Amino acid sequence: MSTATITAQDINKLRQATGAGMMDCRKALVETNGDFEGAIDWLRKQGQKVAAKRSDREAKEGVVVARTTFDNKTGIVLTISCETDFVSKNADFVAFATSIADAAIANNVKNVEELNEVTINGTKVSELIDDKLTSISEKIGISRFERVEAPYVTSYIHGAYRLGVLVAFNKTAEEAGKDIAMQIAAMNPVAVDPTKVPAETVERERAIVTEQIAADPKMAGKPSEMIAKIADGKLNAFFKEQTLLAQPYVKDNSKSVGEFLKSIDGELEVVEFRRVALGQ
Repeated sequence: MSTATITAQDINKLRQATGAGMMDCRKALVETNGDFEGAIDWLRKQGQKVAAKRSDREAKEGVVVARTTFDNKTGIVLTISCETDFVSKNADFVAFATSIADAAIANNVKNVEELNEVTINGTKVSELIDDKLTSISEKIGISRFERVEAPYVTSYIHGAYRLGVLVAFNKTAEEAGKDIAMQIAAMNPVAVDPTKVPAETVERERAIVTEQIAADPKMAGKPSEMIAKIADGKLNAFFKEQTLLAQPYVKDNSKSVGEFLKSIDGELEVVEFRRVALGQ
């Protein structure tokens, strides 16, 4: 994308995703040749406080449904996408999406390919989707499918089927399960703890904070070792804000999520989680 093809819509999209000013968004897109993710990083490197809306940045319409098996050992979350909120809010479409999720659980499917072959009342899911497409005149499909297996899995749907969460625990967590799922829905952590943050995410954050520090006039002429040490401190702050166990517990900010879990059961652990929002 060249500067000439950066439209007001592009600028507004970046503004909505980041909260930055219109002119700053335009400059960010120009500087990054229209690369949306690159523009977000550019804004952050300039020291702007960018709104963290990673997974929700490009919200499409549709329905997100999360389900667990009766024994809570397996969970699935899927998105049935459509083009307009008029369709996504329609009760028939919601029922259609939930019937597909129920079929996924009942047939123990592992992926979208398997799900498309499952039959509901004698008709394959893939054919049902084609029929629904024809009847509502909108492009629809299974745009996301996630599956989790663990000793105990909790599911949670937030915001009128716009976001779904699965949380896997190492043992039964009836009391804490929903609270942790709601925490993940609200705070959108990147991983359970710092050890599980993807390496590329860590390097991206390190590059951003290092450039921020180096650009500070007060750091002019300072040794690289000092800059690296400050960057490590900022990364630790990132881990505290963006990893589940270190985050303040939303129902009691006096303790972290990790501390809350220990207060419930000293052996209770979150193994993994999935958070699926429209647009992912």
